[in-house]
Amino acid sequence: MRKKTARKILVNMRLSMLIVVIFFAVIIIKLSYVVLSSQVDGINLTEFANNRNTVKEILYAPRGVIYDALGKPLAKNANSYKVIAMLSPSRTTDERYPKHVIDKEQTADALCKILAETEEGKVRCKNDLVSFFDQDLYQTELGVWGRVSEDKKTMIQKLDLPGIEFETLAKKRQYINSSWASYILGYARSNEDGEIVGDMGIEAYFNDELKGKNGYTEYQQDAYGYRMPTSEVYEEEAIAGEDIYLTLHTDVQNILENAISTFSKDKQLSWASFTVMNAKTGEIIGSASNPNFNPNTLENLNNYLSPLVGYQYEPGSTMKIFSWLAALENGIYNGEDLYHSGSITLSDGITKIKDFNNVGWGDISYDLGFAYSSNVAATNLALKLGTQKLKDYYNKLGFGEKTGITLPGEAEGLIAFQYESELANSSFGQGILVTPIQMLQAMTIFANDGVMVKPYIVSKVVDANGNITQKGEREEIGVMASPESIQKMKELMYDVVYNGFTYNKIYSPENVKIAGKTGTAQIASPNGGYLTGTYDYIRSFIGLFPYEDPEYVFYFATEKYVGDSNDIAKTIASAIKDIANIVNVTSEKNDVDSSKIVNVTQWISKETVVAVEDLKKLGFQVVVLGNGKYVTNQYPLQGTKVVFGSKIFLKTNDLVIQMPDITSWSANEAVSFCDMIGLKYTLNGYGTVKSFSIPKGTVIDLSTMNLEIQLEP
Repeated sequence: MRKKTARKILVNMRLSMLIVVIFFAVIIIKLSYVVLSSQVDGINLTEFANNRNTVKEILYAPRGVIYDALGKPLAKNANSYKVIAMLSPSRTTDERYPKHVIDKEQTADALCKILAETEEGKVRCKNDLVSFFDQDLYQTELGVWGRVSEDKKTMIQKLDLPGIEFETLAKKRQYINSSWASYILGYARSNEDGEIVGDMGIEAYFNDELKGKNGYTEYQQDAYGYRMPTSEVYEEEAIAGEDIYLTLHTDVQNILENAISTFSKDKQLSWASFTVMNAKTGEIIGSASNPNFNPNTLENLNNYLSPLVGYQYEPGSTMKIFSWLAALENGIYNGEDLYHSGSITLSDGITKIKDFNNVGWGDISYDLGFAYSSNVAATNLALKLGTQKLKDYYNKLGFGEKTGITLPGEAEGLIAFQYESELANSSFGQGILVTPIQMLQAMTIFANDGVMVKPYIVSKVVDANGNITQKGEREEIGVMASPESIQKMKELMYDVVYNGFTYNKIYSPENVKIAGKTGTAQIASPNGGYLTGTYDYIRSFIGLFPYEDPEYVFYFATEKYVGDSNDIAKTIASAIKDIANIVNVTSEKNDVDSSKIVNVTQWISKETVVAVEDLKKLGFQVVVLGNGKYVTNQYPLQGTKVVFGSKIFLKTNDLVIQMPDITSWSANEAVSFCDMIGLKYTLNGYGTVKSFSIPKGTVIDLSTMNLEIQLEP
């Protein structure tokens, strides 16, 4: 019995040992297979190991800049960056194209001229950088000197220093003039992937052009997170976004912003907008609205519709311009014919159309009926035309369809009427929907002998190499009316201002003759019918100037404005007066003396004293920045047309710049000063400078200071 038990134990021990031997044999075989093979369980081990240490960094493309018509930046990047110096010679595979720091002294010296502001700072900066470059590392940061703005990054990139690279710390878009033209520019913000994306306006419509194309850097890193000196670096450079140049004229835009701001201040209204367009070319040279918003903070952004292209509403009596024109073009109009004003009952025996004063002016001519804005006259003409002819002519002028302007969210409007009552209403601008941009487009026929011109707001798109990839230019849509009809309507619109009711003369500026038409439209109720409150109207004025040979058209509209028409008229007259001076189209004896309009010449590299003396003799106000002997920069630039008495900024070769007294300067002048010296700034309000944060005479430190500018109309 004992022998059997011992034998059983021995067998079990041998079996256990055999299992252990087999187990270790399997492990050894598996390990041998792993060592000898790069493929295990479908996984490439070599690739797996490499990928664990491979880093791919995105090189974000700089977003393009949005400029005004004269090349002043309106929206640009305000990113911050870390400067990195690549030190390892292994980075360079072709000596003709070095990818690491070659000359440490020269590189440090060149960088410090940008990174430091004072002479003492430049010395400390250079000593620090040379010590950084002497380290036995693959790469190094530049300590306190290595944090730079978008502008300084651009300046460093222009030096083309081998081995100097950048890492994005923060991505941000800056809108130079705050809420200025905010619904035109729109805004852009960083998304979850770290890219800046346009959400409204030009930023959204041209997002693909502005964003450029990101690149990348791929390399292997060691256990400490540094690039491995022996690994190859694969790099695809980022392609910078394209720049957008708008048709907006800064001075005109400032006037419109001031006009809307002053008109809306302490007043009750839903909204107001004011746009001016070059009717010869189609360029929108200014467009302002209230409410607006600050694209930097999105403060006051409560409505995503653009007032210029997204608002659609019943236009009221401004539409009589085009219903009268339809009658002229269809040969049924005789301005001397008489009709009985006051009211008219339609064929249904129920619907009654009344003039705004309910009683009319007795038997008057159709010409006078236009000046008096007679609804009865408009109805009579529409009934003679018939539904189809009036509708066809409205459609021919572009109402009821988008103009195609390069702004997002454009509305189509609505031209749909069938019954006699609808026909009558449409003749004086009720029961149909239009947009401001459609009204402006239709008005271009009066500046082009009947030819309609398409509106545009982008003058050109320029890529990183300076090539123009898109260009805005005059685009004729077609002949919409005969020269005879155009001339007749111009005369009728002139009579509205100068020969109609006397209060219409208040729309006329002192220095230029205009022609135009007022409009008052009821506001449709969401529950059907119309609102009935005292101020439930959209009041508007559309016009052109100069009357003798129109070049510009403008359109002002406001909803639920609590006030009288005099405020609207004074706002329009004052703004058009200033704009007429700027674009030099004042009438007759009030014309700006053409001898006072000159091209700015080149003053860069000339002695400061000589430049100042010569400019003062010409009547300019000279603002000298620094006490250097020579002029290193100027604004306006050579070739710009200006009027004597304008400010000319001269920057000298002196690094020390004291804060001037900018009280009463225009916003444009204040921005020009800041841009010229590279001073960060914030604009608040509209108009001229009321106050500013840096005391007069203070030495400006560009690395730490931000100029807060408060404007007032």
